[in-house]
Amino acid sequence: MDDFSTLGLHASLLDALASQGFTKPTPIQAQAIPHLMKGRDLMGIAQTGTGKTAAFGLPILHALMGLQRPAPKTVRALILAPTRELVNQISETLRSFTTATPVRIATVVGGASINRQVVTLARGTDVLVATPGRLLDLLERRSLTLEHTQHLVLDEADQMLDLGFIHALRKIARHLPAGRQTLLFSATMPKQMEELAATYLRDPIRVQAAPPGQVAERIDQGVYFVNQGDKAKLLESLLKTHPGELALVFGRTKHGSDKLTKLLDAWGFSVTAIHGNKSQSQRERALAAFRAGNVEILVATDVAARGLDIPAVRHVYNYDMPNVPENYVHRIGRTARAGKDGRAVALCAPAELDELRAVEKTLKEPIPVLGGTRPSNAEAGPAIKAARASRGGGTAGKPRTAPTGGRGKPDSAKPKPAVSAKRPARRTGGATGGGQRRTA
Repeated sequence: MDDFSTLGLHASLLDALASQGFTKPTPIQAQAIPHLMKGRDLMGIAQTGTGKTAAFGLPILHALMGLQRPAPKTVRALILAPTRELVNQISETLRSFTTATPVRIATVVGGASINRQVVTLARGTDVLVATPGRLLDLLERRSLTLEHTQHLVLDEADQMLDLGFIHALRKIARHLPAGRQTLLFSATMPKQMEELAATYLRDPIRVQAAPPGQVAERIDQGVYFVNQGDKAKLLESLLKTHPGELALVFGRTKHGSDKLTKLLDAWGFSVTAIHGNKSQSQRERALAAFRAGNVEILVATDVAARGLDIPAVRHVYNYDMPNVPENYVHRIGRTARAGKDGRAVALCAPAELDELRAVEKTLKEPIPVLGGTRPSNAEAGPAIKAARASRGGGTAGKPRTAPTGGRGKPDSAKPKPAVSAKRPARRTGGATGGGQRRTA
């Protein structure tokens, strides 16, 4: 498919695309948009940075063109995403396509004023982009209704499952009409994702832009084998080799990320941090400063691994190896954006050898060694055993979730129950379910 003009999109959307320099659809857009324009349900497999937002957003916006102003408290299209950062980014992208239209786009996330969100929703909205926890809060307050919602998008659905949002999804689905169009986008396709699609999608088209685990060609990867206590000094020396270039550093825990940020700041680096303990305003200010280049280093937990589109990021450092191997791909996908080159460096301590093996299994190839010597099983064994004990067990190569909060614990949700195979008929939303609800 050569250009967007062949897709049958509304003229105002084509003008907006052209004004931003977009003429040719990406593979996921070329595959998905024709089916979505026909009203089909769809399951899309694509990494972040492949143009997913436009793939689902443009057909939805096309369908909303020419409609009268939405009734109070109603929502015509609902897009659910797992993190506040991704919600805000999706909204910004959609607004860039609708500047010359009357289409209303609203966002609701935790950490922001719920009273302001209530006022916004009272006027009615065409597109609502939301995190599941805050949306449930607003539904329970009867601040909006989803009974007229005709489009539902679950973006980064695999991460929503990782973060324990399955109960929230079931509750939200109870408020939606049976005749809606449902779209599910995910970077990976675990068994639970297939079950989710079978429950909420009707005869879906399946499109895939890139195999799960595939890394962008322009990313130069490497790993250093280093003792845990020597990581900070190694990171310092690496950061000094590229002054003036943006670097994203991933840690595993909130406390560890804050500690590293303070250390880098004391060493004279321009650095900030984001993680689940930061308020919404703190996270927004940190991202804005990083995006503008006012700070050169952003230390983050996996809350920032997906969806963030900051084309100027040149370097990604895995200061801690991820517990979930697929998150490695999402982390390093924050570089090499918009056709640019990028570099991804992992710092692997002996205790993290299991995590490295799981990542290389996902990649289907070893990561080139930049320094140090890969420890043998015998050498790494005691450290690995100690690390497993501190995390309460777990098997390398399989996603692990850990309790929320506290010092030294992963910035993730509480352990999620498995998606039950026994569910009510599709589009009724399933049982309410118990458990803890997160506000992202």
